[in-house]
Amino acid sequence: MAHLQGKERADYVQNMFDRIAGRYNLMNRLMTGGQDMRWRRFVIQQARLPQGGKLLDLATGTGDIAFEARRTTPDSQVIGADFSLGMMVVGKQLPQGQQIEWLGADALWLPFKDNTFDAVTSGYLVRNVIDIPRTLHEQLRVLKPGGRIVILDSSPPPPSLVRPFIGLHLKYVIPTLGRLIAGKNGADAYQYLPSSTQAFKTPAELVTLMRDAGVRNVQYKTFMFGTMAVHWGEKAV
Repeated sequence: MAHLQGKERADYVQNMFDRIAGRYNLMNRLMTGGQDMRWRRFVIQQARLPQGGKLLDLATGTGDIAFEARRTTPDSQVIGADFSLGMMVVGKQLPQGQQIEWLGADALWLPFKDNTFDAVTSGYLVRNVIDIPRTLHEQLRVLKPGGRIVILDSSPPPPSLVRPFIGLHLKYVIPTLGRLIAGKNGADAYQYLPSSTQAFKTPAELVTLMRDAGVRNVQYKTFMFGTMAVHWGEKAV
């Protein structure tokens, strides 16, 4: 699962999110104790979307980040894009589902012109793409000069007294919840998600990748004992 590479990995991830779409929001709330909504609000705070601005939310899933953007900036134009159509079908049926535009898209090949958006956000995208530099370059390409890129993703547990307990949570608690809540469709998915977290870049490594791609003024903040991070930066003017 987490060891898969290239197109095989991309196909697995796409199919996985389609299968768990109906229980995805509930699982997020249970796994994080409801803290995931606070992180998404922080993402939109860092996006600094201007009044009447245009935002692209990649790996939008069921639209949580996109909905937060519309809540805080009601006159904004928000496009939620994902290659998991199943996730977006669930999001579109939610009460806020008609407030944003939904688009099936691959984060490595965005179907937009250069310099289109005031901000590009993503939640749990970068950990799952097969080419991180490519998606960063694409996000910068579609950003307007001075526009902001904001990334929410998980991080490997850093050394600490609670690290062994976090490891147990990732290895046993989350897969067990997945089986109970998402059924047979969730069994492998909620083994993949924790293992991909542990195999992902540290926050400092992601900073380096962002800077190498050309993102300016990169900063980040961690949450939940360092296992979640929000990174943000700007496109050069």
